[in-house]
Amino acid sequence: MRIEVVTLFPDLVRHAIGFGVLGRAIERGLLVVGVEDPRAHASDVHRTVDDRPYGGGPGMVLKPEPTAAAIEAAVRRLPAGAPRVYLSAQGERFEQRHAAEWAAAPGLLLVAGRYEGLDERVIETMVDREVSIGDFVLSGGEVPALAVIDAVARLLPGALGDERSSVEESFSDGLLEGPHYTRPMSFRGRDVPAVLQGGDHAAIRRWRLKQAVARTWERRPDLIARGGLSAEASALLNEYLAERRTARGGR
Repeated sequence: MRIEVVTLFPDLVRHAIGFGVLGRAIERGLLVVGVEDPRAHASDVHRTVDDRPYGGGPGMVLKPEPTAAAIEAAVRRLPAGAPRVYLSAQGERFEQRHAAEWAAAPGLLLVAGRYEGLDERVIETMVDREVSIGDFVLSGGEVPALAVIDAVARLLPGALGDERSSVEESFSDGLLEGPHYTRPMSFRGRDVPAVLQGGDHAAIRRWRLKQAVARTWERRPDLIARGGLSAEASALLNEYLAERRTARGGR
């Protein structure tokens, strides 16, 4: 898969993608990440890429000409049909479903804004959608772009050591992941749950689902409200809530 990033700070992206899952995916030839700097397309000697906003107000806006030229240059390196995404505080919330959708796409263009953002005409004519990684404001779109690249790359076949990892992660089935344990069996007075120490795979699967449902209900009930639960997950949630009430003396 090829991902192109339009950014004023190409070195930031280049340096960040060389580690962990991303770095291994690139080494294995599963992923190629290119960058395009709008400054390379500026027409003046100072390589100006921003200007004051029409109507006044604080901050600067990225000029349409160099930004559009950078997008066009990046698109030429992408296969036809690659989605064009602008990382923006005004965009829809980036979720696992987006990562799955884009991992199956032929390529992906990510546009990282700076200052007050892009000229609206560039967004209207050259971008398919805007996404945000959360309800907060960053100095630019590079960190969100890297988050998107990481989320997409780990879904590419062969990127992870065990393909089950991407299937069993939080949000993949609408639930958060339950707790994980490794050796030693006892740590600071706390033991690994007994069910995980045995070889009953059905019991382990049921325990993990119950923990996932309980954790989601406690921390992100909106996920349950949005996606609902399977009959088994619903029964396990009721079981967990009954145990919780008992532990609290029936309250």
